[in-house]
Amino acid sequence: MSEDHAPKAPLTDRHMLEALICPQTHATLHYDAAAQELISKAAGLAFPIRGGIPILLIDEARPLDA
Repeated sequence: MSEDHAPKAPLTDRHMLEALICPQTHATLHYDAAAQELISKAAGLAFPIRGGIPILLIDEARPLDA
């Protein structure tokens, strides 16, 4: 199999993600690898990870379903 078809390594480092906190509540964020989001249960928000970069802007977050 050529290098062009080899699986790509994750762009984000789990340890780096675990060190991030919610910009609204300063609570711990939980990494959802399947959805590529950082979840703030305290704020009820999910912050996207785009191109391996966490977007920790409240305006970019989606509300969690109740």
